[in-house]
Amino acid sequence: MMKKVITLLPILFLVILVGCNSTDKNVDMYFGGKIINPKNNHVILYSMEKVIDTFFLDTTNKFIGKINKANEGLYYFSHGNENQHIYLEPGDSLMLRLNTWDFDESLVFAGKGAERNNILVDCFLETEKERNLFYEYNQLEPANFKLKVDSLIKTKLVTYNEYIKTHSFETFGFNEILKIALTYPIYSRIEKYPIIHAKITEENKLPKVDASFYDYRKKIKKDNDSLMYYPPYSRYIRNYLYNETFTLGHNPLESEYSSEFTLDLLNTINEKVSTESSKNAFLRQTVIGHFYNKSSCSINLEAFNTFFKLSTNEKDKKLITNLIDDSQSIVINEELPQFSITDYANSEHSISDVIKDQNTFLFFWSPEFVSESYIVSRFQYLSTTYPNIKFIEIKIDGDKNKRIQKLDIKNQFYLANNSAAHDFLTCKMPRSILVNKKGKVVNGYASISSTNLTPFLNDLNKN
Repeated sequence: MMKKVITLLPILFLVILVGCNSTDKNVDMYFGGKIINPKNNHVILYSMEKVIDTFFLDTTNKFIGKINKANEGLYYFSHGNENQHIYLEPGDSLMLRLNTWDFDESLVFAGKGAERNNILVDCFLETEKERNLFYEYNQLEPANFKLKVDSLIKTKLVTYNEYIKTHSFETFGFNEILKIALTYPIYSRIEKYPIIHAKITEENKLPKVDASFYDYRKKIKKDNDSLMYYPPYSRYIRNYLYNETFTLGHNPLESEYSSEFTLDLLNTINEKVSTESSKNAFLRQTVIGHFYNKSSCSINLEAFNTFFKLSTNEKDKKLITNLIDDSQSIVINEELPQFSITDYANSEHSISDVIKDQNTFLFFWSPEFVSESYIVSRFQYLSTTYPNIKFIEIKIDGDKNKRIQKLDIKNQFYLANNSAAHDFLTCKMPRSILVNKKGKVVNGYASISSTNLTPFLNDLNKN
């Protein structure tokens, strides 16, 4: 404990300086800290999906910023490809310290507002530790499972009551967030239990549970748009919606979601989620997620048509329209259309010359949708696992001078504005195209994260 106090002393000194110079503690708040082993030169603060500010690190990897006329509530900050939620109030002077090598475990706060945010991090870490616990619980029969989770919830509520008793100054808003952070991850796992238990026992139907199994649902509001970006809340709602859809008679042992399941899930979302913003978000996530999971050009038109009927978000509809058009622009078993790519020496190449006589995996990406660190981890694994395939990363948009440093520059390219490839990349979302050594497309729309990609890679690697 003494070590943690010592490491925070420089930050606390900064907090004192901020407090002394603040002229309007009731309205403004300060957010800053130090990043050890930074991944880039900035920290971004968000409220829901809106960027509040970008704070740049100085030469000592510290940052500090003032947020004017800020509202109380949940925010989250991101650095590199990691992020964490915080709860801010007007008058706060919240300082953080973290090491990117151990992002969540090293994260600690100091200053005004620190206690509430430290307990939120503790909640997050405790939830992560409980994964192994639930691996054991999910094997239990429903009655015994319920006994275990009820005991766990009681422990969480003891923590909650002790905190609010000793922190009577905390607002109602924060107390609600704390209760969600403590209990909703448990509720979320209760919603997943029937499906996981069926897979463990290899039964093609859900286990029977009594009427009290889901009693906690009576206390949960499913229509809080302001919490849609808070993982404990959004994860619970998502698991609830999937559980409700499985109860309609779908086989929990299926390796992927059927077209019928996707349709029923869309209709369940429409029925169970009443607020427009949250409903639209879940509808979009469902059609995109299920399409990418299939990792093929096959289109479930009925599901997409249902999405268009139920969603009221015109921007989402345009995105999905572009996704459908893009997927139909590349035809399986036909030659890949010609287009140009540019290397990082600014030399232009024909795609046919680059991939000639080679089994090739083309990955098109945009910084808007996928992080460089994720691309590095996936392609280091894929290139090692499938040595007979040439992996090429092609940047759709963004900074044309910025390549991925940890991947071979010889396999990295970008698209100039006049490249014909933009014709089948209108939605800008990540897309993988697999081409055999004869130049024929074997998969026209794959996801690098989908397990359904594996058979295609195995075949391409052998031939």
